[in-house]
Amino acid sequence: MQLSKRIANLAGYPFAELEKIITQLKDQGIEPIDFGVGDPVDPTPEFIREATKQAVDDFAASGYPSYIGSAEFREAVKDWFNKRFAINLNPETEIASSIGSKEAIFNFPLAFIDQGDVVLIPTPGYPPYARGTEFAGGKPYFLPLLAENNFLIDFEKIPDEVVKRAKILWLNYPNSPTGVNAPDEFFEQAVKFCAENDIILASDLAYSEIHFDAKPKSILEFTRENVIEFHSLSKRSRMTGYRVGFVVGDPKIVDAFKKVKTNIDSGTPNFLQAAAIAALSDEKHVLESIEEYREKRDILTSAFEAIGLPKCVPEATFYVWQKVPGGMTSEEFAKKLLAPEIAVVATPGAWISDTIKIDSKSPLFRKEGVGGDLNPGEGYVRFALVPTVEKVREAAERIKSNLKI
Repeated sequence: MQLSKRIANLAGYPFAELEKIITQLKDQGIEPIDFGVGDPVDPTPEFIREATKQAVDDFAASGYPSYIGSAEFREAVKDWFNKRFAINLNPETEIASSIGSKEAIFNFPLAFIDQGDVVLIPTPGYPPYARGTEFAGGKPYFLPLLAENNFLIDFEKIPDEVVKRAKILWLNYPNSPTGVNAPDEFFEQAVKFCAENDIILASDLAYSEIHFDAKPKSILEFTRENVIEFHSLSKRSRMTGYRVGFVVGDPKIVDAFKKVKTNIDSGTPNFLQAAAIAALSDEKHVLESIEEYREKRDILTSAFEAIGLPKCVPEATFYVWQKVPGGMTSEEFAKKLLAPEIAVVATPGAWISDTIKIDSKSPLFRKEGVGGDLNPGEGYVRFALVPTVEKVREAAERIKSNLKI
């Protein structure tokens, strides 16, 4: 038996050493507080669960669902999108369901990427941007998100020869993991860049409903041509296990996505679409989640400020992208947090970023002569604000009392 090259070349699992330490702590009777994985531990709101239970009976013998989403689901998306972004979508041509956003993001390049085509991908970022590109035969070109540019893509530093080969640009604002909410000027710049270079703009808006200041924008508020946007109920409504989402955008691009999708899966189950319809009809639970995440954010970031670390308060998402102490790598700091008296699990930023080679000819080469490898996640650790408020308070106290830097 021989693995395919695409599988054999996949990077290994980077969390093995952390998991080993976590297991050792548990063997000592210490229960770590886990901020590592972005999966909320709080239950899906009860009214959504009740709608799901009812829908299981309503669709007891319904057969295969629609490949692109039921008419009722697409109408619910249309209504929500109009209320949220003041955009009136055509449910027949501009909306399609997805099984969460991951499968849609991973499979989307199959519609447009041929062997050797380039896809522009932010890093740190969501792995399926790159993995889907590679499985489609394309080549990822990583764009570093750096603090000096407020974690926004710097379009002027993309080499001309790369731009000429690029077919897709991925955006993710509100950004995971940096928590940045991009301003209008950035979206206008991105739209102009893609229009001038005939590049599809693909926007991942999974965290659009978790924000603490200004409401995040949809790319469709700036243009409806040559764009596609990916949405999910996972984070908005704590429905990670339900796997329900949708795409919206330019009818030509949505139609291409539908062609890929109908050859890969058999659609989102009807009873889960019914759960999503219920979730989209209510904003109260979303506002309550935002306030809870705000409380967690403030507790944790205040603890790091109290011990002398830089203030790193996200504008959106449920991630804290904390700068580590000087002279320490992200992995070293994450391991320091795993000391028995602290026992807090965080993700080293370097593990969720891609290393970029920089030489003197690269637009990323700085005047002071920085060359070699650049990992934009190095120097940061990511905290997913998914433990309960009580656990976050406990973690904050452990950090303030026992973390020496």
